[in-house]
Amino acid sequence: MTDFPEPVLDDATVAAYLRRIGAARPARPTAAALRELHERHVMTVPFETVDVHLRRPHATGLRAIDKIVHRRRGGICYELNGAFAALLRALGYEVTMLAGRVSDGGVLGPVFGHMLLLVTTADSPGQWLADVGYGRGARHPLRFGSRGPQQDPQGVFRLAEAPYGDLDLFRDDVLQYRFETRPRAAEDFHPMCWWHYNAPDSPHVTHLYCTLPTPGGRVTLSGDTLTLRENGRRVRTVLDGEEELRQAYRAWFGIELDELPPLPVSPARAEETNQEMSV
Repeated sequence: MTDFPEPVLDDATVAAYLRRIGAARPARPTAAALRELHERHVMTVPFETVDVHLRRPHATGLRAIDKIVHRRRGGICYELNGAFAALLRALGYEVTMLAGRVSDGGVLGPVFGHMLLLVTTADSPGQWLADVGYGRGARHPLRFGSRGPQQDPQGVFRLAEAPYGDLDLFRDDVLQYRFETRPRAAEDFHPMCWWHYNAPDSPHVTHLYCTLPTPGGRVTLSGDTLTLRENGRRVRTVLDGEEELRQAYRAWFGIELDELPPLPVSPARAEETNQEMSV
C-alpha cells in the first residue's frame, strides 16, 4: 500500500535533514534504521505551536522541510510527520499517510485532526506505525499488526480494532487517537491544518507550547512557564522577561527566535498544557 507520490528529496537535503536529527544515513531501509531515525526525530525536533501564535504561514509535507531542517524549528503533526515522510521516502521506505482523530477526554475530534504514517521496511514482514508529531506519542515505531501491549520509554502502547475498520491507539490504557487505515495525501490535510493555525477554538491557537521528551522525562515551555519532569519529579519555573524566554527556547529546544510569540491570556492554560504533555 503506497501513498500518492510526491517529489523525492535531493541528496543534499537528505544529508541536512539527517544532520538536523543527529542520525547517520542508513545503508538500507530496515526496521532497525527506522527505529533509530524515529527516536532521533522525536528527541531532537520539538512539537511546538510558536508559529501559530506568530501568525506565520503553515506547511505540510515537503513544504515543512525548510522550517524543520534549515530553520531548525519544530511544528505540529502535519509539519513533523509530513517532513518525516519525505525523508523516509528518500531513504527508500514505502510510506503511507493516515488520518486520525485525537481523543480529548474520550471525545474524538474531527477526521484529519492528526496525521500519522504507515511504513514498510525492506526486512520486516509487518508494517510499522510511525508518529513523530504527537506530543504524547511513542519514542519508537509501533508494530502495526500487533494488538498486544508494546513497551516504549514513553509508556505502554496498544492498538485495538475500532468501528468501520479504524484502529484505536492507547497509551497506558488511555485512548490517544483513532485513525483510518486508508491512504491519504498531504493535500488532504490542508483544510484541517489551516483550521489548527487559524480557528479561535483550535487547541494550538489556545495553547502556546514547545515540548520535547528527555531521557528521563519531558521538558515543556508553555507560555512563560518552563516545566521539567525527570524521573518522576516535576520542577516548574515561571520565566521573567524576554531574555529568559529566549534563553529557554535556545537552551532546551535549540530554537533561535527573531520574534517572541505573545503570551497566553490565561495563566491557567500553562498548567493545562503541562498536564496534557505530561509523561
